[in-house]
Amino acid sequence: MFDTGFTLIIMTNKPYVSASEALSGLTSGSHVFIQSAAAAPQALIKALVENGRMLENINLYHMHTEGPAPYADESLRGHFKTNCFFIGSNLRKAIANGMADYIPVFLSEVPALFRKKVIPLDMALLHVSPPDKHGFCSLGTSVDLSPSAIENAGCLIAQVNPQMPRTHGAGMVHMSRFKYMVEVNEPIPEVISSQPSERDIKIAKLVAGLIEDGSTLQMGIGNIPNAVLSELRNHKQLGIHSEMISDGVIDLVERGVITGEHKVKHPGKIVAGFILGSRRLYDFVDDNPLIEMEDSAYVNDTHIIRQNPKVVAINSAIEIDLSGQVCADSIGSIMYSGVGGQMDFIRGASLSEGGKPIIALHATTSKGESRIVNMLHPGAGVVTTRAHVHYVVTEYGIANLYGKCRKDRAKALIKIAHPDHREKLDKEVYTLINC
Repeated sequence: MFDTGFTLIIMTNKPYVSASEALSGLTSGSHVFIQSAAAAPQALIKALVENGRMLENINLYHMHTEGPAPYADESLRGHFKTNCFFIGSNLRKAIANGMADYIPVFLSEVPALFRKKVIPLDMALLHVSPPDKHGFCSLGTSVDLSPSAIENAGCLIAQVNPQMPRTHGAGMVHMSRFKYMVEVNEPIPEVISSQPSERDIKIAKLVAGLIEDGSTLQMGIGNIPNAVLSELRNHKQLGIHSEMISDGVIDLVERGVITGEHKVKHPGKIVAGFILGSRRLYDFVDDNPLIEMEDSAYVNDTHIIRQNPKVVAINSAIEIDLSGQVCADSIGSIMYSGVGGQMDFIRGASLSEGGKPIIALHATTSKGESRIVNMLHPGAGVVTTRAHVHYVVTEYGIANLYGKCRKDRAKALIKIAHPDHREKLDKEVYTLINC
């Protein structure tokens, strides 16, 4: 909870203003933070664009956001420059044409960029629940980077929405902290997972087989992590400590699978940085003391992660080479997503007692190309290094690379590649490492 600066909090009836009035203080050269994921404040974003058309060089900072990103339109070149810490689908075109750029950084370290003034902030645009009887609003579905932005931005503007779930944890902000409050009543963007493919299910079953009762789970974004959750119905006493949670946790809580009783940090609680899913998920977390929302600097801190027992980190990849280098942020040199929290949790899981870091991916692309390759494509970024990789899972099996030399790693990975590509990979590896 943020310090209000007062021992006794006196309630005030702060009037609401229009979004345009709230953004009237925007100036050329401003550095503006936008809240993440499903909490992106669309009414404020619209006013930001309207007011910013007459200004220049406004720098925006955010993680991935759901909904429109009109500030990244080509017509606003010179007015706005977006700097994102993780790339969503609404910014890939802008990244490609130079209207936006990506800042490579571990998610755990983004808050430090604000706190250390590496990135100064003049304004923060937030999306919160209505104030309670004590005047406190909740950051709702997205805490992650927001506490550090709130601590360091000169002007805080809140979009107040009764449809924003009220979540417990580090996301409580007193209304007196906001310079302006803008009232809206609009649905929170939903992300509905598609039905898992046959490949997803095969991978999920293999990953579920690696998860022991009493484990603490972290799931990345994507169909595979969601499919894994659906395969855990017969597990027992699982815990959750994850940068994000999605709909898959609800059924496991209701079935008594997720209890968190073996966790060292926040036993009995589901800890997350942000929430992304359906309205059912948002209703589930609303005023639910089981859910503990925390700052990404805490949730993704390797020191914190490793204290829980049997941490299983499940993350996806775009491709992996025969030495174990994992690319998860780009397709060749074309930026696609970002580093995010993959390395935070891969490392945290590997240091956890009985932990298992897992990279799960389809063996081939939609075009039939192998995603296990002798060398990463030119320009591809290494998100998880060969020194950090333990388990790699495809629909064809599990490769445990931990403690293996280059030759044995390559052999293990070739065994879980698509059969059509194994012979070619087998020939390439002899050239690659002279074995």
